[in-house]
Amino acid sequence: MTTPALLPLSGRRIPTLSPGAASFPHHRATLRLSEKFILLLILSAFITLCFGAFFFLPDNSKHKRFDLGLEDVLIPHIEAPKGAKHPSGQVVIHGQGGHDEHRHREEEESLRDKIRVDHERALQEAKEKLRKSRDELRAEIQTEKSKVVEDLKKKKEVPKPLPPVPMPKMLGVNDGDSVEPDVKEKRDKIREMMKHAWDSYRQYGWGHNELKPLAKKGHSTNIFGNSQMGATIVDALDSLYMMGLHDEFKDGQEWIEQNLDFSVNAEVSVFEVNIRFIGGLLAAYYLSGQEVFKVKAVQLAEKLLPAFNTPTGIPWAMVNLKSGVGRNWGWASAGSSILAEFGTLHMEFVHLTYLTGNPAYYQKVMHIRKLLAKMDRPNGLYPNYLNPRTGRWGQHHTSVGGLGDSFYEYLLKAWLMSDKTDTEARKTYDDAIEAIERHLIRKSNGGLTFIGEWKNGHLERKMGHLTCFAGGMFALGADGSPDDKAGHYLQLGAEIAHTCHESYDRTVLKLGPEAFKFDSGLEAVAVRQNEKYYILRPEVIETYWYMWRFTHDPKYRQWGWEAAQAIDKYCRVSGGFSGVKDVYSSNPTYDDVQQSFFLAETLKYLYLLFSSDDLMPLESWVFNTEAHPLPVLHLANLTLPGNQAQR
Repeated sequence: MTTPALLPLSGRRIPTLSPGAASFPHHRATLRLSEKFILLLILSAFITLCFGAFFFLPDNSKHKRFDLGLEDVLIPHIEAPKGAKHPSGQVVIHGQGGHDEHRHREEEESLRDKIRVDHERALQEAKEKLRKSRDELRAEIQTEKSKVVEDLKKKKEVPKPLPPVPMPKMLGVNDGDSVEPDVKEKRDKIREMMKHAWDSYRQYGWGHNELKPLAKKGHSTNIFGNSQMGATIVDALDSLYMMGLHDEFKDGQEWIEQNLDFSVNAEVSVFEVNIRFIGGLLAAYYLSGQEVFKVKAVQLAEKLLPAFNTPTGIPWAMVNLKSGVGRNWGWASAGSSILAEFGTLHMEFVHLTYLTGNPAYYQKVMHIRKLLAKMDRPNGLYPNYLNPRTGRWGQHHTSVGGLGDSFYEYLLKAWLMSDKTDTEARKTYDDAIEAIERHLIRKSNGGLTFIGEWKNGHLERKMGHLTCFAGGMFALGADGSPDDKAGHYLQLGAEIAHTCHESYDRTVLKLGPEAFKFDSGLEAVAVRQNEKYYILRPEVIETYWYMWRFTHDPKYRQWGWEAAQAIDKYCRVSGGFSGVKDVYSSNPTYDDVQQSFFLAETLKYLYLLFSSDDLMPLESWVFNTEAHPLPVLHLANLTLPGNQAQR
């Protein structure tokens, strides 16, 4: 006879037959009868045992019969000194003993009757279940499952109402056309590249976090856990909107309305989910005015808050969206949190408090700032690692590239986003940049300005592609610099832009490597094989755009166009765009990943580079570290809870 398979049902298993048993109806009938008989016997024995235990065990008033938390009902009061308290918390008063004893006997009898009725009902229901056929049971189970699913859907469809808040003035959302034909032609080419990247993802990876453009299927990494959260959709929305790709934007919006669910059992990076998802959803909301984006951003933000439940308030690097359990990356120094991760929450969290009226978001990020302000900093530098349990620095490694970069960026942008009223953020930024200039910024023998990395008292003369964003940051922060140093920082931004352009120009593909060195006679060139790849990163183009906005020097558009042509030539494939493993090889191999940030950042910065300054003016918008624009909040005219200093 065919062995029964097992079907899980809410933690239980019920027997079911494999398809091969269908041709043996007599076996099936025999099996059903024997199963029912055995189950009925077991159930009857169990109920008999329960009744026997309840009614025939000795009735000693000094002992509990059940520990159901009903001591007042099931434990008659014991003689006690006058005014003494019974374990239930009631005071026992002499002279009322007979009346109380009679009352409690009646309550005991009533409870016994209730339990007897419940047991009889349960027995009757069990008998009825056993009379049903397997198909009837399956149908009943499916009905219950469907009911649970519908109930869950109804709960999801009724999100918490958010308070109405005034929308900041939206300037430069639909402008940006250039009057120069050649510039417009380049801009249209970037839009076409965006459409190719999006359409490929739409066709081959829809709903997945990212795309494998050669394999033509979905892709994900551990920063999103094991979930399919449509990272590319959320990351690309504002780019689509800016580029006038409104049908594509609408497709993305519909997917988010119907499918984006954060109640998944997935362990995600707090930092990555904040900058890509919360930043992307908030930007889409401010650009389009569609309420769904705001609601989804707030739903996700609530899921991130448990990450801050640490002894110091410094959040864990990862959090499980379902359980709220957090932990740090195994490779981080001594279980530390990372500066660029816990220091890159301020912009999004301030907007969350603004939109919801919930002060928790603002308070979390301000607590981080205050804690860091109290700590000693070696040579005035912020190490990349901080232990969230002890509040102590990990290894003394400082970088303006990976692990450190966006912490400095968000200090400056907190000031800009506050309409330049958050002077504490500006002062912290200025002090940090002064220490970086003193200890990390050097000129190579060939005259290239670079930003090295500080490791345990030693400067490593290596610069990462990620560090190239700093050229744009220095330019963005030039206005407002102390001691009339605006010109100095604009020049420093130009020098970093030049160095990073050299890292592109000195490769075969005219695309920059992941990291490049300045020693042993080699300058702005990658040495190690594992640093020669290009994964569609945006930081160099980001700096070109900021430098263009502040100087209008045509070389920045020229350099950006060189990069766009190289990407289109060497990274474009039929199924999208892929990173390459060696920018020094004339016949490179692909890594087969179309990163979500390629649509969010790289193509957006290229599009802005060939648009007029009317599109997303920097006086009104501040871009988060994933290039999602958030409006300047005129904090002098509004109150953030607990933000008296900025009013």
